Amino acid sequence: MWNLPDRARIVEVGLRDGLQAIEEPVPTDRKIDMVADMIDAGFKEIEVASFAHPKVLPQLADAEEVLANIPRPPDVRFRALVPNARGAQRAAECELDELAFVIPAENGMARKNQGTTTAGLLDQLDEIRRVSRASGQRLIVAVACAFFSPCFGPVSKSARDKVIQKAADVGADGVYLATTTGEENPLEVFAGISEAKRDFSCLEIGTHLHNRNGFAPANALAALSAGVDWIESSVAGLGGDMWFPGDPTVLGNMATEDLIHLLDGMGISTGIDLQRVRHISESLIEETKFPVSSFVSRGGTREDLANATWD
Repeated sequence: MWNLPDRARIVEVGLRDGLQAIEEPVPTDRKIDMVADMIDAGFKEIEVASFAHPKVLPQLADAEEVLANIPRPPDVRFRALVPNARGAQRAAECELDELAFVIPAENGMARKNQGTTTAGLLDQLDEIRRVSRASGQRLIVAVACAFFSPCFGPVSKSARDKVIQKAADVGADGVYLATTTGEENPLEVFAGISEAKRDFSCLEIGTHLHNRNGFAPANALAALSAGVDWIESSVAGLGGDMWFPGDPTVLGNMATEDLIHLLDGMGISTGIDLQRVRHISESLIEETKFPVSSFVSRGGTREDLANATWD
């Protein structure tokens, strides 16, 4: 009925999109330990850093040091986000498998997030691809606000395709369509992923899920039904664009532990150990005192409920 796969790829973005939401920077050694814990849990694709200017994101100013000291299993792919060509040049000097370059699908978000227009960011893509190719790094183009923008409203297929087409033209390895506001619904996600898979078969197509309206689990299933190549989530549900109005507990990404819990329950393998991820998540929440948004952390699993003591 759902046309779901037997296996799903999860890209963990908590060390980047998650930790940028924590006001007090997490110590570098702790980040390195978290990477090791994530590897032990079974993650094969981890976004570990951002090369935004340190004054913009002091929480991630230690990108070079983190990347110089993390474990390097041969079967784990490490990625960093770059906001512009200068960030890509910094990233090229580090040992990285993959860059992600963010391009909002409409101008309002581009100006708010990166101080330029969508066209201005598209103009940088040739240079960023040149840098990534010279350093042997894969390039992923992140289409922010791929379905809905707080500055514009619903985003059209043509606006989304303008970014994807440029990614294909420069020879990017993939794109992901982001539910940046967390206000996107499963019909939009299914249609957008299906269209991108049909029209841009030369690219891998992923999705990056936020959970403001609680639809992230449904959006994950919609994306999988549409044939998405990977799904991005964050341990503890941390992250998001914190300038959006609202309760911080609903502004973040889909919690990775909730995503794994959902997929495990439906017989979709991820190769990632849920209990180890819960430990990573709950330890991070305890350290940062960030509000808990994960349903697994708050409500547990079926096994937790079955093993509870009942009077």
